[in-house]
Amino acid sequence: MKKLITPFLILILSLEVSCFANETTVSGKKVFETYCWGCHHQTSVAFGPSWEEIASKRSAEEIQAMITDPKSVSKFFGYKRNAMPPFELTPKELESITEFILSYKPKVD
Repeated sequence: MKKLITPFLILILSLEVSCFANETTVSGKKVFETYCWGCHHQTSVAFGPSWEEIASKRSAEEIQAMITDPKSVSKFFGYKRNAMPPFELTPKELESITEFILSYKPKVD
């Protein structure tokens, strides 16, 4: 019985560690490629505004609110319409994509 329990515990612990590692190493670029690329590009306008444009106009909080509740944020900013769907991201994914977007903020000389 002991011989069965030890490998089983090792397997369970290794799965937990690998899941935790994946959660903590989420890159903003990966989130962008997964959820955003179809409508947004880093420096050019696609269907939606570029990251450069967003980063120059919005705070981290505004970006995160737009990702999670675009309808309410669009209404708050006075936009007549909004095509962006809401996304349910993990806190780490939301933080990573926000940092990625803000990394395109134009540098002021």
